[in-house]
Amino acid sequence: MNRVRVRFAPSPTGFVHLGSLRTALYNYLFARHYQGTFILRVEDTDRARYTEGAVESLLETFNWAGLDYDEGPETDGPFGPYFQSQRLEIYARHAAEMIANGNAYRCFCSETRLEKMRADQIARKEMPKYDGFCRRLDPAEAEQKSRSESFVIRMKIPEKGDTIVEDVIRGTVTFSNTQLDDQVLVKSDGYPTYHLANVVDDHLMQVTHVIRGEEWLLSTPKHVLLYRYMGWELPVFAHLPLLLNPDRSKLSKRQGDVAVEDYREAGYLPAALVNFVALMGWSRGDDQEIFTLPELIDSFSLERVGKAGSVFSREKLDWLNATYIRNMREEEYIDRALTELQKNKLDSGDHGVNRRIALAVRNSLTRFGDIKDRTALFFSEKIDKYSPDARDWIKKSTSKTVFDALLRELEKTDPVDLDSFRQMMSQVQNSTGIKGKDLWMPVRAAMTGLTEGPELPIVIEILGREKMIKFVKQALER
Repeated sequence: MNRVRVRFAPSPTGFVHLGSLRTALYNYLFARHYQGTFILRVEDTDRARYTEGAVESLLETFNWAGLDYDEGPETDGPFGPYFQSQRLEIYARHAAEMIANGNAYRCFCSETRLEKMRADQIARKEMPKYDGFCRRLDPAEAEQKSRSESFVIRMKIPEKGDTIVEDVIRGTVTFSNTQLDDQVLVKSDGYPTYHLANVVDDHLMQVTHVIRGEEWLLSTPKHVLLYRYMGWELPVFAHLPLLLNPDRSKLSKRQGDVAVEDYREAGYLPAALVNFVALMGWSRGDDQEIFTLPELIDSFSLERVGKAGSVFSREKLDWLNATYIRNMREEEYIDRALTELQKNKLDSGDHGVNRRIALAVRNSLTRFGDIKDRTALFFSEKIDKYSPDARDWIKKSTSKTVFDALLRELEKTDPVDLDSFRQMMSQVQNSTGIKGKDLWMPVRAAMTGLTEGPELPIVIEILGREKMIKFVKQALER
């Protein structure tokens, strides 16, 4: 294989979509697998959709996810920095060449005419597409009109035949040229559309493989034609499957969080999110689901990417993230957990106690954003809320007996530590005849508001005698 050069080319229109992260990741993994070059190119020619701060957010997200690029913004690569808005003269020159070669033409149609044309086509149950009105203008007449009238530049689609797209993932895909529109290449404001700019840049930047989302497959025959019109060699195309909601609709903001920034803010680990996104469309072919980035680089291939859309599973992401949290080095976990506590203004006043609290909830965390709720009992004088299961245990007929007995033991035991707590629970069992879950679950529910989470002896050691008495009395009141 020739030296691999791939690119990720987002538009700075807002947040970084999970699908964009996956596209970037697959390009990155492919480049690193073959010791190739990974290019980041900002396609910012659609000025109407440009969002202030989007580029900075993109670069920050790349850094957070650990995806370093070789050429692009803020690098000294041979073509960088890559902002398409800084390359307008290049696109204008190629568009002019296409007009001169008869492969493109100036279109002077007003928006009013185009809207009526589309409406008439829809009324006739035809596919809406440009009718070629300005394509029939004499080139000399079009040149004359261009000096005084606004125009766009359109490419000429062959009126007959097919355009074939060879795709690593999709195989051979055939498009009838009669179904293709004379695509606008340059808008009336002089800015190129995605179609012209991306083909020109991919050629000039020597991109060998175009790896992008399935939504671009329908545009690819136009890109193939552009390569042919320019006399350039085609790259290898690979169109990734869609990311889907559980109802198999396209993953969208309407049905949940789709922005990488949202998951970062919620306390998901970058390694877990990258691992999760890698598995949304790709499989190594075995049962392994936990991958480090080096393992992904070593194993990745386009041939293992499926055609079918990949359903987003929050449950799987949560499982992965919880696994990564449990597998963190202890000091790394402590640093991150204490930062989260500080962010939520939770502080016992004792660094050692804060560490113990952080460790107490570690195995019950799905994400670091859960720390506020999971540790609330350690920083509060009452249980703010009980889970439904905890409420059920507290209401159980035998639970009041357990609470009364435990309260009597607590009031005559000071201090309460792990050994004395075990002795108290043994006394409660002996005096009430209640044992097993009927003994321990009501106590857990009373002390934590939950039926799962930190181990009860650890909770007891951190809470102390006075707070335990308050929590038991609160449970008795319920």
